[in-house]
Parts: sequence; structure tokens; C-alpha cells
Amino acid sequence: MTTLQTLECGSPDHLLHRRQMLQTTLAGSIASAVSVVGIGNAPAAEQLKKKQKRVLFLWLAGGASQFETWDPKPNRPTGGPFRSIPTSVPGYQVCELMPKLARLMKKIAVVRSLNTGITAHGPAADLISTGRPKEPVLKYPEIGVVLARELSAQESRIPDYVSFFLSTEGRRRPATGFLGGRYGPLLLEKGMRPGNIDLPSGLSDRQHKERETLRNLLSKRFAKNRAGGEMVEGYNSAFARARGLMRCDHLFNLEKEPAKVRERYGKTEFAQQALIARRLLEAGVPMVKIARGFWDSHHDNFESHRELVPDFDHVLGTLITDLDERGLLESTLIIVLSEFGRTPKINANVGRDHYAAAWSCAFAGCGIKGGAIHGQTDADGKTVAKGEVHAWDVAATIYKAVGLRPHRNYYVGSRPVPLAKEEAKPIRSILE
Repeated sequence: MTTLQTLECGSPDHLLHRRQMLQTTLAGSIASAVSVVGIGNAPAAEQLKKKQKRVLFLWLAGGASQFETWDPKPNRPTGGPFRSIPTSVPGYQVCELMPKLARLMKKIAVVRSLNTGITAHGPAADLISTGRPKEPVLKYPEIGVVLARELSAQESRIPDYVSFFLSTEGRRRPATGFLGGRYGPLLLEKGMRPGNIDLPSGLSDRQHKERETLRNLLSKRFAKNRAGGEMVEGYNSAFARARGLMRCDHLFNLEKEPAKVRERYGKTEFAQQALIARRLLEAGVPMVKIARGFWDSHHDNFESHRELVPDFDHVLGTLITDLDERGLLESTLIIVLSEFGRTPKINANVGRDHYAAAWSCAFAGCGIKGGAIHGQTDADGKTVAKGEVHAWDVAATIYKAVGLRPHRNYYVGSRPVPLAKEEAKPIRSILE
């Protein structure tokens, strides 16, 4: 039986250190300047900046089961052993493993009618993450990279995009595509704190500032009356961002949170990542992604979901409540997605295999109509019965929710490339 670990991207792990960050940032700046035109210097409309839109992407890596979460089918051959329970939305029920989210359903929108077609981990993840089929001649950026670019403040020195993926060996790193490395994520794959951002031993913060002032002065003198000044400016921007990352190190330190708050979230790795994500969002990081692994339940689906779903229920429920209490939920879009769902058929190993013909995802917060339930599947969850949605429609919905026009063009050379695929339609029933 093929597992997530063998199907997902297997590129070697690496640490993000200062040299890599500078190289990546400069490369991204140059790539953007050379190959992408017509986007404009201000990555977001002024109105978006004022509203400080943020996005939290919860990626349930491997493919969570819609039957054991958003679209249960109790007492059917495909339903499995769990009951369904009522929610705060009249007439809508979820799996009994999600009692906290059931109570919060008036703040959540669910789409039960995804039909995305691809059932191999890597290609399916590419499709869902970009909202587009692959093309041989153009590499598309993932939705998170686009959002990092569009929602970031140009003068910001905090990261535009932070991505956590600690819980599986088959890590899939977000693709920056034609936007280049400038808006690629700060990848946290081996721990919940960036590596190599401490000052060298014996160097004080004041000395570091003085060195940076001198370096900046010398670079400006060098660039004066010389061709290629934009490259020097790229280096200056990269150094400033590295310095900014060092200054925001405290955001990754959970000891800065009151013990009561840490207890509220819990001690699981997923819970701790979620709490750091909330700290980052509150500080103004526009895009945070958390990948929660091991949902690939070809064996013992019900036992694995009996463990995974309650943790997901608790963490997402706590996040929604915490963001709401802090006044951040209305400006923070929460997205819950996998690469696909699980089969209606229960296999010989009491597992569910990959299934992309009828599955579910969820949203909450910014631009979302809480309590909206879009689409439905047939009695056994085998086909979409109403309101079919494609991967590109999900992308258009995400852009629309944060106030972006899904069909506004980027230009790669002279080729217009809309943010979402040309035929993409936002899911109006779940949008405010």
C-alpha cells in the first residue's frame, strides 16, 4: 500500500540560515523585476493594508476523511462506526468527533461538493495549492505565495509567509512559481523557531546595528552613479529583512504567552504551532500555513481519525474562539484543506483510500458567511449531488474573501495571467 511518505515530495531537508535567506530574497527580487511586469510596486490595495487582512491555512496532509469530519453518513454502508451530531446550524450535522466545532458552526462555512479529479498525493496537492492544473511552460505560484505578496506591507520587516511542516517526512514545500523567491515562506521543518538567527558569540546588538549602518552607507556609496543600482538595493532589502527576522524571534517563543493561554491550546505539536500562528497573525504576518500530517488512512481509518479529529476539533475550535475574542477573526481568513478526501468504500484493511470525486473543505473568518453550507453529496457520499466545486473555484473564493479580484492579471512577459484560472467562479453562497 502506497503511503504519503513515498508519494509526497522527497527533497532533502534544509535549514534556513542567513546566507540562504539573502540569496533567496535577492533571487526573488531579481526574478520578479525581470520576468513579471505590470503587477505594480504596492502589492496590495491601500484599503487592504488598512484592514490588515491575514490568512491562516490549515493543511491536513495526506487527505482527511470527509465522512469522519464534515460530511458524515451514519447508518449507511459507507458511513463507518461514528454517529453524527447536530450543530449550531439547524439541519446540519458533523461527525461526533467534532463537538467543539459543532458548537461553533455559525462561524464556519463548509463546502461538501469538491470534485477535483486527481488522487495522487503530489499532483493533487499541486492542483489544490495553486488552483490550477500544471503547465509545461509556466510554473504557477501557490495561493499562499500570492496572498503573501498581495497582503504584505512593503516596508514590513517581519516575514510575509511562515510555513510549519514538522509532522511528516514527505514534506511538500510551497512553490513560488513565476513570482520568484521574494514571497516564498520561511520554512519551519525541524522546529518551531527559525534557525541561525542568533547573533554571533561576543557580538552585541548595538555592535550589530553599527555594522549594519556602516554596511548600508558603503553600499549606497558603491551604488551611486553606477549601473545595476537595483541589485544593490536588493541586497539592502535582504539584509533588512534578515535583521527584521532576528528582531521578531520572540514571536516564536511560547514562554511569552501566559500559562493559562498555553493550557487552553494544549500540549500537542499541532496546538503549539497554532498558538505560534496566532502570535504571528496578531503581529501582522499576512500568511501562515500549518501542515498537520498522517491523515493518509489506508489502514485503520477509524482508529487514526479517532486520534486525529479530536485534536483538530480542539485546536481549530480554540483558534477560532481566541481570534474572535481578540477581534482578529473578522480580518483573518481560515482555510481548512487537504489534497483530497477518502473513499466511500472501506477497504480490506479497515481503511479508506484516496478519493477526489466528492469531498469537503471549510472556511471561517474574513469574508466568510458563517453557518453557510454549500453543496451536498448523495446518500452514500459517492458523488456530488448539488453545487459541484472545482479546485480553481476554491482559489477564486479565497481571493474574493480577502478583497482581491480573482481575475486581475499578473503579466509574465507579455502574457496576462489572472490570479485565479479564467473559468474560476467564487463560491458565492459562503461569501459575505
